[in-house]
Amino acid sequence: MPVQTAHRFTVIEYYRMAETGLLTPDDRVELLEGEIIDMSPIGPFHGGVTKYLIEHFNQAANERWLLADQDPIHLEDYSEPQPDIMLLKRVLHFYRARHPVPADVFLLIEVADTSLGYDREKKLPAYGRAGIPEVWIINLLDRSIELYREPHLTGYTSRTILHAGDKASPLAFPDATVDIAELMQR
Repeated sequence: MPVQTAHRFTVIEYYRMAETGLLTPDDRVELLEGEIIDMSPIGPFHGGVTKYLIEHFNQAANERWLLADQDPIHLEDYSEPQPDIMLLKRVLHFYRARHPVPADVFLLIEVADTSLGYDREKKLPAYGRAGIPEVWIINLLDRSIELYREPHLTGYTSRTILHAGDKASPLAFPDATVDIAELMQR
């Protein structure tokens, strides 16, 4: 008896769909593990927290990293998600020739409210399998930051949750501290 399987799209097929107009520039989608996923609309709190982080990390950069927001990362042939923020290794071509890959990432950040389950259950394991060294999930519902470190085939072996009164710092740049109470102000 034949077994039915779902078709998984490759990154090449995904881009071909955009070139032919099947996916339009207005479509808010990303490719994860061969599936084209609709992304949730960005609300004001999500957008404001993202802008705060962009400003904060831009000011702290001192030419140590490039900041990417809502840009794709090429995890493998079937996955090219678009995290909210990434701190990337500096390269002369500014990633004009290719999208960043896991080896280029110092820190990847997902800002999550309605996408919290998806970010934890689908994206986080994919980031861990790809070897991204550190992922933060900015949990807008609980007003906390979930820090994931030590990537593993099933996700991450280290998880720390920080709340108002705590400060978060990327492993690679301990001086780039984020005050969680300030970040989560409404």
